[in-house]
Amino acid sequence: MDKIEVVYTPTHWQLLNHFRKKAELIMKTLTDRNMDSAVYGSVARGDVNNNSDVDIIIPYIVSSHTVELALTFSRFKIYSRKIAQATPNHTPKAHIYLDISEKLCVTFPLVPFRSLEYEFYKFGGLLGIDKLRKKERVPGCDKKLMLIEPTSKGHIESPIHGRAAEVAQIIGVNIDIIKERTRVLNRRKKIGRTGIITSVNLHNGEVFEEVLKNIADSNPIVRRRIMNR
Repeated sequence: MDKIEVVYTPTHWQLLNHFRKKAELIMKTLTDRNMDSAVYGSVARGDVNNNSDVDIIIPYIVSSHTVELALTFSRFKIYSRKIAQATPNHTPKAHIYLDISEKLCVTFPLVPFRSLEYEFYKFGGLLGIDKLRKKERVPGCDKKLMLIEPTSKGHIESPIHGRAAEVAQIIGVNIDIIKERTRVLNRRKKIGRTGIITSVNLHNGEVFEEVLKNIADSNPIVRRRIMNR
């Protein structure tokens, strides 16, 4: 199996540190209000680039008012808000964007995650605030289905094809999420980026939980997912 060692340049380390400081500020704001969160994706793994997102997940049900209040009290500006549901079986999620380009995002479920959905975030690399502060990184897979394993100099990357059991053990996830993400991302390569079944932007004054109820009243797919918790 081909493995490639990637050695980070000083510029790369500076960029990674820049993104992780942004993540830590948001996560500290949530922690101070007794909300646990984690950063996931390339910022957790280390393989960032100039276009990387800073994605924060609160992995459980929480009052959207509490989240927004915590962010605004800490002087974060909320640029946009959205409810999105990827597939009929996926959880409707709230997305709060803290920059105009939607690269800085806080996400939380509006219905409890199913176990495999939570594992999706671990698949890409999931890092809590304590390990973030210790400058730790975690292994995870990128959208090209490459396993990223952090090293002191950068990372080792290798394809995950045919290695589901091994990769699952390295990342610490169920083998089913490896198979599921491999299937979805390979399909995306063939037909292009797939759309999501529900995506609703919230207006000023609208509340996530109320908007979700209104969506469910008229959308049987969303209503069915809410009822089948």
